[in-house]
Amino acid sequence: MTRALRTARWGAILTFVLGGLLCGTFTVRIPALTDKLGIPESSVGLALLAWGLGALLSMQSMRGIMAKAGSGGVLRVAAPLCAATLLLVGLAPSFPLLVGAALLFGMTFGAVDVAMNAQGSTVERAYGRPLLSGMHAGWCVGAISAGLIGTAAIAAGLSLTAHLAIVAVLALPASVALSRTYLADGVAAEAKGPRRRLPGVVYLLGAITFGAFMVEGVVADWNGLFLRDTLMAPESLAALGYPIFEAGMLLARLSGDRLRMRFGAARLMGFSGLATAATFTVVVVAPSAIVALFAMLFVGIAVSTISPLALSLAGTATDTPGPAIAQAGAMGYAGLLLGPVVIGFLSGATSLRVAMVTAVVLGILIAVATRFLARARTAPAEVRVETEERLPVAA
Repeated sequence: MTRALRTARWGAILTFVLGGLLCGTFTVRIPALTDKLGIPESSVGLALLAWGLGALLSMQSMRGIMAKAGSGGVLRVAAPLCAATLLLVGLAPSFPLLVGAALLFGMTFGAVDVAMNAQGSTVERAYGRPLLSGMHAGWCVGAISAGLIGTAAIAAGLSLTAHLAIVAVLALPASVALSRTYLADGVAAEAKGPRRRLPGVVYLLGAITFGAFMVEGVVADWNGLFLRDTLMAPESLAALGYPIFEAGMLLARLSGDRLRMRFGAARLMGFSGLATAATFTVVVVAPSAIVALFAMLFVGIAVSTISPLALSLAGTATDTPGPAIAQAGAMGYAGLLLGPVVIGFLSGATSLRVAMVTAVVLGILIAVATRFLARARTAPAEVRVETEERLPVAA
């Protein structure tokens, strides 16, 4: 194994860490936005909608851009811009400007997310074995760090603007340094030829990613407000919900690649969907913040492997991973786009506790969708082999 390949693997992992840090920093300070600008929960939902819309618009455009520039080329531009636009969120002095800053941050982050998953798939192919779940563990490390830093910033009385500025200033040179580690991912043939139609299984995997991202978005965007306003936890305790959730995701993702090789991708995703529904039910009915925080750890463990598995399979469904991952990722981020709207609407019509039941339903739907994955005619070879081993031989 060459030194360049090992460097590329660590570069991809650290890019996931950086992405988790930037997104997590935005997430853990969402309650502070309500206080800084004096806006209600419904307005927070609109800001999150702008973020999700920006990510979705960016990811929809990435399919063509990735075919020409490759994942490394996109990351070299998008990662520094993502750090810069996070700073704009912190500087926004009014709600309209916050919405505009959130839109820009979502656009740059959407490009980073697609490109880093495509880069991870490229490294995974070069190694010849599953690696993407472990790379997503890097995301969890970044998100956990963001939560812990956020808790420390709140305890120290650091303003929202100062907190986001510090993170952005540190992330900018890190993103430039990481740009030297990326592998080329075979884009020449696709860029020169006509745009090819993606296999149908990519869209099914996109639907599974949609459900998983929406669950993750419910936790990321609303768990802080749920813990603070519904379960009456202080803000410093409520800020721990997201890093505890990410800690669960980290634990599971570190073993996700080994579990995939043992049980198969489709089976593991199906079990994870059911486990997500069960563990999130505990969060919804929790009588106290401590119980909800404990359950949040197991929600993270349950949902953690679904999106890495789906994106990895999408990357193996075509000759080049970028366009397929961009499509599946864009569908996933539609879940993040829809999530704030659904939760905000339901919480306004009923209560935030009732609205959180949405995540339970999504877990069940993910489990159902994986039953159709193995039947797809264009399913990746791993899923086809898994199906053949499971089904009885016809007489």
